[in-house]
Amino acid sequence: MAVEEKRISDYITTRNFKPIHLLHTHAHLDHVFGTNYIRETYGLSPLFHELEKPVLESVPRVGSMYGVPCDEVLDPEYTLADGMTISMDEMTFEIVLTPGHSPGSVCFINHAEKYLIGGDVLFHESIGRTDLPGGNYDQLIGSINTKLFTLPDDYTVYSGHGPKTTIGHERRYNPFLM
Repeated sequence: MAVEEKRISDYITTRNFKPIHLLHTHAHLDHVFGTNYIRETYGLSPLFHELEKPVLESVPRVGSMYGVPCDEVLDPEYTLADGMTISMDEMTFEIVLTPGHSPGSVCFINHAEKYLIGGDVLFHESIGRTDLPGGNYDQLIGSINTKLFTLPDDYTVYSGHGPKTTIGHERRYNPFLM
């Protein structure tokens, strides 16, 4: 067992969690490492938006280009769709399609607790890169403006990298969105 696999399993075990979904904001390499381990260990199907299929299928090839071995993600399901909701105990997340960083990038929004899990769409005073295959700068800016910036300022944004932020902070200070 790799160090990362042990770390995640220990975290789940010590908190007595029972994983029930394997959700992905998008299918870039750094967001799918460990997917097969979680699928096999907890019996969960990895869930993606259908527009991520070509990105996910390219993972082994892209990994080899960067010198990073990455296996094909096994048994993915492309069932996440814009506007659907997923519930986990008392938490409910709205799935919002936010293309631009990747074609089928999604955010998971918890309206009751006023936060979103945004993958690589919006960062603290930055945005996701668009120079990878399937990226589109205009589409990313449009997704942020029409999907995320419609949320109130007090929504917390948890991105795939870096510190948390808020919609209000990004609306006021993000140099890519002014």
